[in-house]
Amino acid sequence: MGDMLAWVMFFFILIGLIMIVVYQLMCLSDLEFDYINPYDSASRINQVILPEFITEGLLCFLYLVTGHWIMSLLSVPYLYYNMRLYMQRKHLIDVTEIFNLLDPEKKTRLFKLGYLVVLLFLSLFWLIYSALEDIEE
Repeated sequence: MGDMLAWVMFFFILIGLIMIVVYQLMCLSDLEFDYINPYDSASRINQVILPEFITEGLLCFLYLVTGHWIMSLLSVPYLYYNMRLYMQRKHLIDVTEIFNLLDPEKKTRLFKLGYLVVLLFLSLFWLIYSALEDIEE
């Protein structure tokens, strides 16, 4: 039963991460279609960058602690990319450069979204598998 509860927790953490990335994409799209000014868009995105990084680090740590090695290894590239951005101080969006970096930023977040969706489907698979395993016992 504990394994199934861990997978439920992982599932909801991944849903939260997906919501954060979708929010960032919406802010960039609003900026692209001129619904919002660059300062507001950059400040909204910058507010959720660190929570995204911390949540991803927590998820990878929880995978490691609970003994789900494969999922932990699958989460490491995303965590490494976020840590590299943070260490190089390129994680925040600059208001003055936001229009020049709009397309690369959107592509980056779309790639992150795709990666998180794959992790979500794997997590959902393991959630269903552990639930069926608990029913058999």
